[in-house]
Order: sequence, then structure tokens, then C-alpha cells
Amino acid sequence: MEKDLNILIHELKIKIVDTLHFEDITPDDIVEDHQLVGGDLGIDSIDVLELVMMIDKDYGIKIDNKELGEKVFANLTSLARFIHENLKSVGN
Repeated sequence: MEKDLNILIHELKIKIVDTLHFEDITPDDIVEDHQLVGGDLGIDSIDVLELVMMIDKDYGIKIDNKELGEKVFANLTSLARFIHENLKSVGN
């Protein structure tokens, strides 16, 4: 079953806050088209590694090179689109 992109974006906001143990940031604070890495949220390369592992574990999707990671983690919308497109190919 294919996830609706808006549902996936909302789900990812919650997972990002949980995965990165944000205490002062809520899912509603994450803006879809704002820069994820190095932006207002303070996400750095170590955080990206944690998110990559969460995406692999929760969605069965691997992000296994830096170029792909830079495109995928540009903002929340690009991350959600990447997962949405690749969920079809992994059968979720």
C-alpha cells in the first residue's frame, strides 16, 4: 500500500524529532521546504547518519552514498519524495 506524501511528511517529522531526541523542537516546528542539514534545526552529519539508519530500519530503504544523501536530505519534502518513490520498489 502506497503512503500518501502528506501523511509520510507528517510521519517523518515525528520520526526526526524522536530519532534525534530533540527536546526544544516539535514536529510542527519542522518546515517541509526549509534546509534540513545545517539549517535551523541544527542537523549535522552525525544526525544524518542516525536518520539514514532510521530510514533503512523503518522503510527498508538504503541511502548509501554522499551524493544521494545530499539530494535526499536537502529538505523534508525531498526526503519524503525519495522514500515515497522507493517504497514502491521495496514492496511496502
